[in-house]
Amino acid sequence: MSLSSMSLEQKSVHTIRTLAMDAVQRANSGHPGTPMALAPLAYHLFHEVMRYNPRDPAWADRDRFVLSCGHASMLQYALLHLTGFELSLDEIKNFRQWGSLTPGHPEVHHTPGVETTTGPLGQGISTAVGMALAEAHLAAAFNTDEGTIVDHRTYVICSDGDLMEGVAAEAISVAGHLKLGKLICYYDANEITIDGATGITFTEDVGARFEACGWHVERVGDGEDLAALREATRRAQRAADRPSLVIVRTTIGIGSPNKAGKPDAHGAPLGAGEVALAKAAYGWPQDAHFLVPEDVAAHLGAAVGRGARDQAAWGAAFEVWAGANPALAAQWRRRMGGSLPEGWEAALPRFGAGAMATRKSSATALRALMAQVPELIGGSADLGGSNGTRHLEMGVVSPGEIRGQLIHFGVREHAMGAICNGLSLHGGFRPFCASFLVFTDYMRPAIRLAALMKQPVIYIMTHDSIGLGEDGPTHQPVEHVGVLRAIPNLEVFRPADAGEVVEAWRRAIERTDGPTVLVLTRQDLTTLVDAPTGEAARGGYILARESGERPDVVLMASGSEVELALAARERLGEVGVDARVVSMPCHERFLAQSAAYREQILPGAIRGRVAVEAASGMSWDRFLGLDGRFVGMTSFGASAPAEILYEKFGITIEAVVEAALAARGALGQSR
Repeated sequence: MSLSSMSLEQKSVHTIRTLAMDAVQRANSGHPGTPMALAPLAYHLFHEVMRYNPRDPAWADRDRFVLSCGHASMLQYALLHLTGFELSLDEIKNFRQWGSLTPGHPEVHHTPGVETTTGPLGQGISTAVGMALAEAHLAAAFNTDEGTIVDHRTYVICSDGDLMEGVAAEAISVAGHLKLGKLICYYDANEITIDGATGITFTEDVGARFEACGWHVERVGDGEDLAALREATRRAQRAADRPSLVIVRTTIGIGSPNKAGKPDAHGAPLGAGEVALAKAAYGWPQDAHFLVPEDVAAHLGAAVGRGARDQAAWGAAFEVWAGANPALAAQWRRRMGGSLPEGWEAALPRFGAGAMATRKSSATALRALMAQVPELIGGSADLGGSNGTRHLEMGVVSPGEIRGQLIHFGVREHAMGAICNGLSLHGGFRPFCASFLVFTDYMRPAIRLAALMKQPVIYIMTHDSIGLGEDGPTHQPVEHVGVLRAIPNLEVFRPADAGEVVEAWRRAIERTDGPTVLVLTRQDLTTLVDAPTGEAARGGYILARESGERPDVVLMASGSEVELALAARERLGEVGVDARVVSMPCHERFLAQSAAYREQILPGAIRGRVAVEAASGMSWDRFLGLDGRFVGMTSFGASAPAEILYEKFGITIEAVVEAALAARGALGQSR
């Protein structure tokens, strides 16, 4: 077969394949085999199935596409280029190079047309569940008798590796329970992993697993059979009462004479010789590199005109609907534009003197905000009562009644994080999720991706230290705050009282360029009624000033340990040491302040510094310098009442005083 004798369909499929092979070969890095195998399916989806506008990738009612097996990124890049997105052939040639729009794995906000960052296996399909939930929720809230303005699907391609990951199992269970019928996932059953055939470790009946979770399942025995793919898609689309899985049997590296169906085709370039042989097998010119035949360019490029017409038709229908539903239309424009309701800040509570666990003051703030901000949606991993998120009066998201603001995620922290990412990426929502702080270990990959993707997800993490007491070391986070602070673009707030909680919530709701973690106590904390209003949102501020011109020592603390620092300051004053107390609820916010402000709070000339936090001290070194002292945890916790634990682990007023005297003495300071 030659180019001149090929059908336009087959020529289009081979163009996708050869672009992927050539890009990986030029980069000398990447995954060619899966794009080669999935080219017919991708052609089917991008040319025959999905509604999207390459000239406006953010069109609200577009279908979403998620390449969960993100290592096959050249498959997506080839289609984005061929269908008219702003991704030139030069960008394809610069695959995996510095500054290109074609990084090794798809990155949202980096490459036009990419809906979510994928690569960590299991994340894509799990994030897609959040996107499908977003579509269903918006449809229930905004579609009326006068018009349907929300009607799109979420399409996913996933791999064996995706389905081996536990996060995917959690997410597919949620999707089946909620009957998300607009979610269609294609499983690339190529039966190959890096280490060999999947049979060495993965022998379950995948279809039966999905069926048990409430999914509709289709099977396509040959991924080259476009007719079978079309029919399977039609049946999946008709299964509106549940999500669908289409199992597609493919051959990795198909067409490669020596590597097809083998692990060698997975994660490395085929080699120039093998690329030439594969092109010959396709009937492709062996010496042609990055070839896009003119008829293929026109054929797949028709997506531009088709998408413009689809969006224009939707826009006309939207105007009719908006005329009949002006209040709903205003809310739609506001939510999809990412702005908050006018006057939302008035909902924030105010707290007087007293004592309250920060998880409880957070619960009060969340309830008030949910009533004022309808796009604030989320829930807990089966700990709603403990986390202060079980506000049933806001309506519960459930099968057949999807419009509530409260989601019961079940004991599925990892999927919870990924689903919230999907809700946020879709648009129209400000998601939150909650658990115990120690269980961020189960969801940290999703938190990291939220930070990487700049998604304003809010994490409510309670039971923040040994202060939770008798549950013991399995539930007492020690290293977790420091680990979270190490994630770029993540803001971690550990408020010292109810007032700081309100300021943390204010910042979290206002933030649009990344996620926020609220780290909250189980035990009561005294309200700092003399704290400067609004200063907590700056990350660090002077809570108690020295009496003289400059302090002898600076005591820094967050959360429950601020009270210890204040008490230690009084004790130090009794022995003639003038101390300043700095509340440091958010390191990231403090570091984002001007150099002048940071110097005002932590003067460089004052090297006698002490930090106190009931956690590992790894994140405090940058503020302590070489001469500072840290009072906190250096081991796991134990099971006992909280006050006993603080005493036994040496997080006491006396320990802070001793550390302050040692820090001052080491510098030879005197007043």
